[in-house]
Amino acid sequence: MKPSNDLICSAFDHRQLIASGPLAEVVRATRQALDAGAAGPILIFDDRTSQPVEVDFRGSLDEVMARLPSPPSVAPRGPGRPRLGVVAREVTLLPRHWDWLGQQSGGVSGALRRLVEHATRQQEPQARARQAQEATDRFMRVMAGDLAGYEEASRALYRGERERFAELTAKWPTDVRQHLLKLAAGAWTPE
Repeated sequence: MKPSNDLICSAFDHRQLIASGPLAEVVRATRQALDAGAAGPILIFDDRTSQPVEVDFRGSLDEVMARLPSPPSVAPRGPGRPRLGVVAREVTLLPRHWDWLGQQSGGVSGALRRLVEHATRQQEPQARARQAQEATDRFMRVMAGDLAGYEEASRALYRGERERFAELTAKWPTDVRQHLLKLAAGAWTPE
């Protein structure tokens, strides 16, 4: 994964948390840990997705920091309403769909925007819970895949069994467990 300086992440030395926060701060703390003789493996995770963040720690701290990418610049846009972020794309629908859309107030674009917003609001809690489950499982697989109770904890996570998940992870290394509980907080869908 290509890192971005506005990325919030967490770095671990084996199963011990080194630092959590913006990428630049985590990289500085991780470099200090490496210089102090961290045993490793050193792993850095995106806190939102638990995807690994690759950082090249060769050279001085200044060289490491210089290799971190700067935030993406805004590319010039083509036709549309660029200040609103509108991007023109092709939509393929059946004639009856176009007819229905054309009869809606606000026209075709307005009707499509309303439909998308409505669907997004309806699915948002479930989608956020699913993403949190996937991020938790991804981190758990890497950091705790060989620990006692891993498979059952994974099943409890996907079943939405918060208490069982906490019980199964209770004896895991403190930093790993705390990070898992932070990631899993969004995975528990409201009853």
